[in-house]
Amino acid sequence: MSQSATNLRALGEPAKGADRRAQPVRPAIRIADLQKTFGKLVAIDRVSIDIEPGEFFVIVGPSGCGKTTLLRILAGLETATAGSIEIDTPAGSDRPANSMVFQGESIFPWMTVWNNAAYGLRMRDAPAAVIKERVGHYLDATGLTRFAGYYPHQLSGGMKQRVSIARAFANDPEILLMDEPFSALDAQNKVLLQEELLRIWGEQTKTVVFITHSVDEAVFLGDRILVMTAQPGRVKSLVPVPLPRPRNIIELQKAPEFGELVHSIWSGLRDEVQRAREQENTEVAHDTKEKTP
Repeated sequence: MSQSATNLRALGEPAKGADRRAQPVRPAIRIADLQKTFGKLVAIDRVSIDIEPGEFFVIVGPSGCGKTTLLRILAGLETATAGSIEIDTPAGSDRPANSMVFQGESIFPWMTVWNNAAYGLRMRDAPAAVIKERVGHYLDATGLTRFAGYYPHQLSGGMKQRVSIARAFANDPEILLMDEPFSALDAQNKVLLQEELLRIWGEQTKTVVFITHSVDEAVFLGDRILVMTAQPGRVKSLVPVPLPRPRNIIELQKAPEFGELVHSIWSGLRDEVQRAREQENTEVAHDTKEKTP
């Protein structure tokens, strides 16, 4: 697949009475020729992707390839320089287009676990009964019910990330955006939260766009993986993950199919990581030369 490869499909609803399995599916997200520049720096270059409704879509790539920038554009926190993004929102829907789970701690330190999880719903003026039902459900799903009255300073790092996940799901967005949410956690907590995330996602199969540096995590979680090139960020490959669900990470790691897929993706990614390092070394050398009297 070329670096500027696209994966666009026809849009359209099936005719009444037609076999839906044979009909094209309207993408939940359509990204077309997306570009983002910061001055002379090209961060994202002509990225085109379709993401299906309910798909767990994972993005991997070397540092500086524009992964987080792409996610921030999807969230409306950055604007694209060129190209377009279309998000398929059902007509008349009162659900938010997206909720985002950040890499670092993003819950409010002055709010209890319950109030943090309820924040998005309260900002939307959701009825009290809806807030009680949804927040209660997702605190239970993330194992936080007995900590509902606690404040963030009383929680571990893993528990804080569980609060972020509960808040995002309770807000009931069309799309869930996740920027390396488990990167700061120890290995044991990471595995538990990965499995917890998949279990909660399995209840509703929301469309998820998930960024990670870990190829193992990408294969464990994803339906499809976008591998990005070093800067400027382009599409290097789109890799389907044909592993059945539900997935148990301990059992999955023993499967040869898992190891083969991880190896295949890492083999393609390794050159990009090396190229990103060479770019960083060149930039450091240039900066040092500029500062030398």
